[in-house]
Amino acid sequence: MSILPKSLFNQVAEITLHYQSTVKPSQRPKVTCSSDAYTIFINHWNPHQLELQEEFKVMLLNRAHKVLGIVNISLGGIAGTIADPKLIYAAALKAGSSSIIAAHSHPSGNLTPSRADLSLTQKLKEAGEFLDLPMQDHLIVTAEGYYSFEDQGVL
Repeated sequence: MSILPKSLFNQVAEITLHYQSTVKPSQRPKVTCSSDAYTIFINHWNPHQLELQEEFKVMLLNRAHKVLGIVNISLGGIAGTIADPKLIYAAALKAGSSSIIAAHSHPSGNLTPSRADLSLTQKLKEAGEFLDLPMQDHLIVTAEGYYSFEDQGVL
C-alpha cells in the first residue's frame, strides 16, 4: 500500500518524441563507402577543434543509406571523450534512423585505435544488433585522413 497522496500519482511528466529535418529527402547525401562518410563528417567538424580536443559524433542513416543528420555526442580533452551508448542510440531511435556510423577524432593524428576504441566499438555494435539498428562503421578521423573499423575488418 502506497503512502503517497493520490494527487501525486497524476504529476508525471509526459514524454514526446520529435524529429524534424530541414533537408529534403532528395537532397540528402548517400553513404556508399567509408570515404563518403569521412567526407561528410570532416565537413561537419570544426577544423580548429580537430587537433585540439577529442570529439565524438554519430551519423544517422535511413534505409537507403541517406544521411538524416549528424549528432554531436561529446567533446572531451586531448586524450579522450565519453561516448555514452544510451545517448547515441536515443538519438538514432528518436530520428527514426535505420543505421548509424560513429566517428571520433584523434587530436594526435594517430589513426591506430586504442583498446578503449575497440571496446566501445564492440559495445555499440552489440547494442545496435539488439535494437535492430546496426552500426555500419566507426571512423577515427584526423586532419590528414581516417581509419575505418569496417574496412579493416574490425567491425
